[in-house]
Amino acid sequence: MTAAGVVAPAGYEQLEIGGITAVARTGAVAGVRAALRVAPTLHAWAAMAPEAQAFAGRGTAWGATLPCGATAVVVRRSRHGGLLGPLQGDRFLAPGRAPDELEIALRLQDAGVRTPDVVAYALYPAGPGLCRIDVATRRLPAGADLPDRWRLADATAREGILTAVALLLRDLQAAGAWHADLNAKNVYLVEEGRRWQAWALDVDRVVFGRPNDGTVGARNLARLVRSLRKWRTRHGLAVDDAAIAQLTALVEAHA
Repeated sequence: MTAAGVVAPAGYEQLEIGGITAVARTGAVAGVRAALRVAPTLHAWAAMAPEAQAFAGRGTAWGATLPCGATAVVVRRSRHGGLLGPLQGDRFLAPGRAPDELEIALRLQDAGVRTPDVVAYALYPAGPGLCRIDVATRRLPAGADLPDRWRLADATAREGILTAVALLLRDLQAAGAWHADLNAKNVYLVEEGRRWQAWALDVDRVVFGRPNDGTVGARNLARLVRSLRKWRTRHGLAVDDAAIAQLTALVEAHA
């Protein structure tokens, strides 16, 4: 399967392996080849790795270490969401979102936004003009998503978390990046020393406008606040209006 629309950016290589089209960082090419020699897909390889770790989400993602370079990755199978998700499942019009996700991730990183490095993606034939997609991202340092981290945090930690999230929102605004999936589960928090760092996940639907556009910043903040309020209502997350007001004030101050 040689998929139209697949382009390997600088630092990446395109591979054709038994009908599979893959794009991988140059340093991970050997590992991707080795993984696809022992399993039909990257997702299947990661699931059967001795050190495999499961991550719940829209389908299970698997943490594992690529051979031939020891790159720690998380491999997920792309799936449709929304009302049509159960009907469309994991099949996409080729080449799907993976090339866009790679381009977006690189552009965000160039602009200073923390988001996981896309190590590789692979496309598998799934019918005429259709494909299934695996995306392998570099595994982040030990941390947790915003709801899980918030539940465990004391008052001091919550101050740091809100500051880190505000800085992430600032960086997205500076890049002119509207993150349509900026929900609480797509903000990942890591404590480094005594500072918190926030990372943006699932960036394949990010759209770029003008850098430092306040309208983009306001939309990202509103999207995240709606998600936090849903988590409070549906899951009992103890994020009150005072915390949301503090986050808003921090975003405005940093912007």
